[in-house]
Amino acid sequence: MAKIRVGRVGEQIKKELSQLIQSELKDPRIGFLTVTGVDVTNDLSQAKVYLSVLGDEEQKENSLKALEKANGFLRSELGKRIRLRHIPELIFKFDESIAYGSHIEKLLGEISKNDSN
Repeated sequence: MAKIRVGRVGEQIKKELSQLIQSELKDPRIGFLTVTGVDVTNDLSQAKVYLSVLGDEEQKENSLKALEKANGFLRSELGKRIRLRHIPELIFKFDESIAYGSHIEKLLGEISKNDSN
């Protein structure tokens, strides 16, 4: 039963954070950013927020710094939108799965091209 609640809380945090980042944050360092997932601990004390940023490494780092600076604002806004006793601590991480998937697809394309020759 607890796993279901943790999953629902994670999905709600993902939805609300996506809206907050797109509409409320005015920091110019934040580029084209997508919240791809949220993993919440069982006691709801921490939430790892996985991000996908379009751009080079410098843009990724700038976006991460801007989000870490806005961490308090994001937590307070989440507190207003989600009814929880304690809002989890937000830990931002890059989601490398999209880049990894495109790399694998590129390798498979090269292999199929070599097989057809």
